[in-house]
Amino acid sequence: MSLTADRIRSKRDRGPSSILPPAGAARDLAMAQLANSVGDGAFIVTSALFFTRVVGLSTAEVGLGLTVAWLIGFLTGIPLGNLADRKGARGVAVALALTTAVSVGSFLFVRSFPLFLVAAITYASSQTGLTAARQALLAGLVQPAERTRIRAFLQSTVNGGLAVGAALGGIALRFDTSAAYLTVFAIDAVSFLIAARLIHRVPPVAVSTRVKGEPRLAVLRDRPYAVLALLNAIMLLFMPLLSLVAPLWIVSHTDAPNWVVASLLIVNTVGVTLFQVRIAKRVTDLHTATRSVRYAGVAMLAACGVFAISAAKMSAATAAVVLVLAATLLTLGEMKLASGAWEISFGLAPADKQGQYQGFFGTGPAIARMLGPALLTTVILGWGPIGWIVVGALFLGTSCATGPAVRWAARTRAVQPLPAKENAA
Repeated sequence: MSLTADRIRSKRDRGPSSILPPAGAARDLAMAQLANSVGDGAFIVTSALFFTRVVGLSTAEVGLGLTVAWLIGFLTGIPLGNLADRKGARGVAVALALTTAVSVGSFLFVRSFPLFLVAAITYASSQTGLTAARQALLAGLVQPAERTRIRAFLQSTVNGGLAVGAALGGIALRFDTSAAYLTVFAIDAVSFLIAARLIHRVPPVAVSTRVKGEPRLAVLRDRPYAVLALLNAIMLLFMPLLSLVAPLWIVSHTDAPNWVVASLLIVNTVGVTLFQVRIAKRVTDLHTATRSVRYAGVAMLAACGVFAISAAKMSAATAAVVLVLAATLLTLGEMKLASGAWEISFGLAPADKQGQYQGFFGTGPAIARMLGPALLTTVILGWGPIGWIVVGALFLGTSCATGPAVRWAARTRAVQPLPAKENAA
């Protein structure tokens, strides 16, 4: 069952700046995303102190447990996506939202490392599988020409929810009591129950059956798609820049005041919330998607160049302005990248295998989070301004390689290949 184009077009007068999609299945999916992103925002802000002060773990145990959990979550994304294809994306998404709620709720009672590890693995696996199932559900409910636009609405909603959740987490940090942390985690668990209910309201989508002799996880043999997933993972190395590298850079290499760290995150969150839909509406096919990714590389290179300039001797106010400009350019690159990557990941995946393909493409964030911190801190903090230029050049080169990779992938399936000129840098 699909959302009709007429139903979507009838609501376009809402304007591209709105963060909510048209009423119906797309709206329910967005509200589900909003619910669990509020929980995620609170979890991100408070989890480190919750696990050490309430659960009673050491920082080493927390680090080890979460690393193991997300590694297993990374490995389970593809099979859980395949399960969504075979058993129904809606049912699998509801089940995984419920198991996420249970795993978060269990943190309220866990007080030992082995039980913490079990709960963390369940949480990480459920989260990665839920992402793949939701993407498959979106692909089944929304016409191909509208998928990137609706996905942009969902991303805007996510950023708004994260901001609200972070504010709730900040209140808990202000009180800094066990009761405050327990309340936040309880809210997180409830948010996934609400998400499960909202997902259950959307129509079911058709399930696929495996053809005899066909590999169970066909995506693992799709080399062009694997190359594109790798290129996307490299581009996603921008993720630790604002959350980890930029704060350390500001403190150790610039004359800017420390409060600028918060302003960069605000610029990013507000920017994506308000403008992701506006930018994504320009991406309608593989041609425009490849161009959007290439523009993302240019914007990220420019952002890295401005970050490098911030190390020069200047007043605190000037340094703050320079850093905000860098964050703005990086946010623009993020939105351009997301818009192009969504179209590529959907457009090159077989209609009956969206779950496993989205699960595979969705491993990019996990790879960026696992490898990015060590790589980027070594290159940027160790090499200084030249390190920023090297990272920016990596982004630009990777974005330019996306065009040939998309053309290669298009030739191997029933997709109109890109014109040769679109592969020029």
